[in-house]
Amino acid sequence: MKRYAVTRDIQASPEAVWSVLTDTESWPEWDPGMERVDGRFEVGSKVTFHTKMSDRAFPVKVTTLEPSRRIVLTGGMPLGLFKGERTFELTERGDGSTRLSTVEEFTGPLVRLFPIPDLQPAFEQFADGLKSRAESAG
Repeated sequence: MKRYAVTRDIQASPEAVWSVLTDTESWPEWDPGMERVDGRFEVGSKVTFHTKMSDRAFPVKVTTLEPSRRIVLTGGMPLGLFKGERTFELTERGDGSTRLSTVEEFTGPLVRLFPIPDLQPAFEQFADGLKSRAESAG
């Protein structure tokens, strides 16, 4: 298994952070690693990420959507041979701020055969960009 994670405290409400997070068209404006995102966050829908890190597009399925709280995206190969699951979680804090937690886990018997680069810098840039955008919007 490979795992990447990042956490940020954002001085904005979960609803404000959610608004930025779910506006897939604007991701390239605040996520420096993103070329574009095709699709919308709706349960059962497909969302495709086009990153600056790879010429390959990354299609995933929205498997969980809890407004202003949680999104889970799942992709990979049939039979669980290789699976990637990314979770975005927003937790309201007592001071009106929001804790963002983003985790991606790669699992399955073929995970060692795929050359997964170090995604931690991209996770850090994503979290910093989302934090900046949400705080400046409020």
